[in-house]
Amino acid sequence: MNLITQAGSEVTDTPADAASAEVSPVDASSTYIDLPLDERVSLLNAYQHIRAETEKLTDPLSAEDMQLQSMPDASPTKWHLAHTSWFFETFILQRYQPGYRLFDAEFHHLFNSYYNSLGQPFSRPQRGLLSRPDIDQVYDYRRHVDRAIEQLLTEGDCPAEIAALITLGGNHEQQHQELLLTDIQHAFSCNPLLPAYSDTQNDGEPLSETTALNWLRVPEDTYTVGGDGTAFQYGTDFQYDNEGPPHQQYLRECRVASRLITNREFLEFIQEGGYQEPRLWLSDGWAWVRSNNIHAPLYWQQREGEWYQFTLSGLHPLELDAPVSHVNFYEADAFASWAGMRLPTEFEWEVAAWLHRQPDTLADANMLEKRLYQATAECSGKPQFLGNLWEWTGSAYLPYPGFRASADAVGEYNGKFMCNQMVLRGGSCVTPASHIRISYRNFFYPHQAWQFTGIRLAGDPD
Repeated sequence: MNLITQAGSEVTDTPADAASAEVSPVDASSTYIDLPLDERVSLLNAYQHIRAETEKLTDPLSAEDMQLQSMPDASPTKWHLAHTSWFFETFILQRYQPGYRLFDAEFHHLFNSYYNSLGQPFSRPQRGLLSRPDIDQVYDYRRHVDRAIEQLLTEGDCPAEIAALITLGGNHEQQHQELLLTDIQHAFSCNPLLPAYSDTQNDGEPLSETTALNWLRVPEDTYTVGGDGTAFQYGTDFQYDNEGPPHQQYLRECRVASRLITNREFLEFIQEGGYQEPRLWLSDGWAWVRSNNIHAPLYWQQREGEWYQFTLSGLHPLELDAPVSHVNFYEADAFASWAGMRLPTEFEWEVAAWLHRQPDTLADANMLEKRLYQATAECSGKPQFLGNLWEWTGSAYLPYPGFRASADAVGEYNGKFMCNQMVLRGGSCVTPASHIRISYRNFFYPHQAWQFTGIRLAGDPD
């Protein structure tokens, strides 16, 4: 069995009883800087909070639920729980914790996602076949890693550079909190019983009526876009590497919609034959419609002439004033063509979000901590760019000018996916509020719709 001893280093052979073998730390720098106590406390509090939130999300699930994998793009809940622990073990504990003992050497292969420089990952489409280790062993694994991280931050020397890695690991786990929910929704949608993950949707107030769609002006100018470049320094002002470096972007004058497109508006597209008109669709999109016999968004069902939508709280009548969700890029682009508009570029979206942001933008956003379901597209009269749904843009996922992926294994996190995918912005109702920001660049393949994805339109000036 191969096991890595340093992120990005050569793989070394590990004995069969490596579950109890010690892994020696690496001398991280010739100029050692100790992490101050207050930063250690802050890191530990954030770490413990995120880890607890992940496990809280599994409370409604049985062991059988957590084993499900309904398609190759999704992963079992159990795998998410283990992989996020693998991340901390592989990139932090094996490198920085003196005398750290692996929980199980076999886990290195089973729960590696896509870090090929660390060895061959277990086949993604077959993760649902991993009935062993069982869920109790996975929770034991999490406890093992938690104790070691807590020891690292509270006992003895603690190099300052681990702050950035622990912060990265926390944000990585928050991404998997979102994936955990979207993956279990897809799995439950395949069950004829249409079980509910949660009754959160039923606990909220009825949706308000959506306000009229207005247009927000983005003046012609050259703007600075992208993150401010402080990521990976000391875990503060976190951003992913793909959010930078900041650079200048010229924009022609344009207008961006004040809110997301609603189910009511998308239903009109369906009723006017949107899924039957090839001229509205990109070539790949039309091929996808035809080969998959698509006639409505994912999770929509028609029963006795009425439309319903499957959600995390089960099957419900379609909420007409909620934003249309679980549409892929092809559907978003076709709707925009039908409406005589287009999707915004990611730079138009970012500049519009900054120009029209509100002082309470994040406080008002419908994120994971609220209802696990998209709220009214917009009813307050204030534009809201964060929360509710990830918004497709017309931009391919490419590196910003000057982007360079890290040379070590962590460099595989984002950069190698900059091909054949489209950028989404804004976060969703299952994104943790502390995880989102205007510069955040999410990315998915054009055909994918199982995430909470929606549509905001853009266009040229009248």
